[in-house]
Amino acid sequence: MQAHQDLLVNVSHLTKKFGQQMALDDISLSIRANEVVALLGENGAGKTTTISHLLGQLEADSGSVRLLGHPAGHWAAKQQMGVMLQGAALPDNVTVIEQLRLFASYYPDSQSLEQVLNTALLTDLTQRKIQTLSGGQKQRLLFAMAIIGTPRLVILDEPTVGLDATARREFWACIRALAAQGTAVLLTTHYLEEADALADSIVVLAKGRVVAEGIPAQIKAQLGGKRVCFRSTATPTDLKTVLPHCSASRRGDYLEFYTTTPEAHLKQLFAANLVIQDLTVSGISLEDAFLQLTQQAGVVSPFPLQQEKTA
Repeated sequence: MQAHQDLLVNVSHLTKKFGQQMALDDISLSIRANEVVALLGENGAGKTTTISHLLGQLEADSGSVRLLGHPAGHWAAKQQMGVMLQGAALPDNVTVIEQLRLFASYYPDSQSLEQVLNTALLTDLTQRKIQTLSGGQKQRLLFAMAIIGTPRLVILDEPTVGLDATARREFWACIRALAAQGTAVLLTTHYLEEADALADSIVVLAKGRVVAEGIPAQIKAQLGGKRVCFRSTATPTDLKTVLPHCSASRRGDYLEFYTTTPEAHLKQLFAANLVIQDLTVSGISLEDAFLQLTQQAGVVSPFPLQQEKTA
């Protein structure tokens, strides 16, 4: 449909240095109406710097950033944006509805309170004091504050960090509802399952460069085929001797490799009489692809990827 063709964000060959440190190295990305774009990368990859340029807080060394037909930071662009950043503070001693009425007064074309409450799943919490809300409920309130001005573009920076599985999935419903209304969404997250579930398009940053972009299936397809994993006393070198065209790696007691012909490669492994236990053959996850892409870019993160909590 036509709305989906509307280009709302156009970042073209954006480059930024801080001293001798290259923060962004010739990156480009675009976001259209109705689209959820996930910006992924390890800490220090350039996600926050990218968002700061979108908000007009930083000036590019080269390249351009245009939002809603205007340069980044232009008042006309700001009026049509909603932002939910990490670490935002909320007053304790006001109710949910009081906080939303206050924010609605800031915009000339705010949404109805009823609509915002429905989208953010806050209908039953209007009279609750903010200090009594759970972490997930506070995140949904921050989300409601970001969308109440009827923005065409919403930036969500790690919106579900620290939430349990149930609260995270409730928030996913909020994001889907927002995109369904025609809003473009830029999402940063360390939860790769979240990006896989929500994003129409994914951009992977590593060391300030775009190392992959496309729909989740395209990102995963770059590894090809299936992931084969098994427990063994064999080494990656042993496996290379048996399967010279496969690159194996070790995770604890397990060896793993990726292949487009798992049946043929498994026959070769069994014929070589290697010790194989706890064998699994599975589809490639976004986490597999993300790790491979960032490792190829020479990124070794001291922080593990965040796994979803079980409530």
